[in-house]
Amino acid sequence: HIGSCTKSMTATLVAMLVERGDLSWSRTVGESFPEFAETMDEAWESVSLEQLLTNLGGAPADLDADGLWARLVMHYGSPTEARLMLVEGVTRHPPEAAPGSKFIYSNAGFSIAGAIAEKVTGKSWEDLMRTMLFAPLGMESAGFGAPGERGERTEPRGHRLVRGKPRAVQPGLGSDNPDAIGPAGKAHCSLPDWAKYAAFHLRSARGDLPESSSIRLSPETIARLHTAAGPGADPDNGYAMGWGVTRREWGGRVLTHNGSNTMWFAVVWIAPERDFAVLVATNIGGEGAQKGTDEAAWAVIEDCLAHR
Repeated sequence: HIGSCTKSMTATLVAMLVERGDLSWSRTVGESFPEFAETMDEAWESVSLEQLLTNLGGAPADLDADGLWARLVMHYGSPTEARLMLVEGVTRHPPEAAPGSKFIYSNAGFSIAGAIAEKVTGKSWEDLMRTMLFAPLGMESAGFGAPGERGERTEPRGHRLVRGKPRAVQPGLGSDNPDAIGPAGKAHCSLPDWAKYAAFHLRSARGDLPESSSIRLSPETIARLHTAAGPGADPDNGYAMGWGVTRREWGGRVLTHNGSNTMWFAVVWIAPERDFAVLVATNIGGEGAQKGTDEAAWAVIEDCLAHR
């Protein structure tokens, strides 16, 4: 389970839809959801898709207002219906900051972006991900929610700490975040399949994606996905579209993200200038998981550097 690393996948999907003409980066929340015109706070009407994907749209950091989170957790309809519930619930309140003025890390913003993609294509975010991203990249293990089937030990289980001891969580209800925030953090796949996705971004950033690649984005679009945005932003140090952008002595300009649904933890580092990427995941969340994955990632990075 790759948690919030799903965000860059949603941004990549949107980029593909932009390049084929289904969407534009400037498409707004207001024009996407006219059915919520009577309840939508007017400040949301001009929030753009690009702002949502860079955490600059003013989307809230949590979804507790009016008990929305509890309603999303208990929602039993389709994932698309759940995301529309999220859109309506979030936009009836003003954005937490003026759009474009402040970075607020938000699952809601990416979920609204996913709902916009659903609205213009008539297909669910899940189906779009399967057909446009997973299948072309050969990510046969990829799916949504906790991997595996309840009662069958075919995949690792996510774990929670209970009285200081890890306890396995069965796949199914309660084993992951609600469908409403799928575009922000509900994808899973094997490490080799996740590596295929990371390799796509690594090669694209280097400008050496093979001609045989089944997915191609223009250099301009890749730069947009990989460049930090925001008021006075340093393009090499900040948040891009689902990627943290920073510089490291060992890798130059690097892309990174980590994430957790509290039962898994995953982190990815991509170093285009050094031509390698590192991915680490563990099936438990919490501070210990973050520390452990960081240490494992650094050990792999050191090993990569030692052999170059």
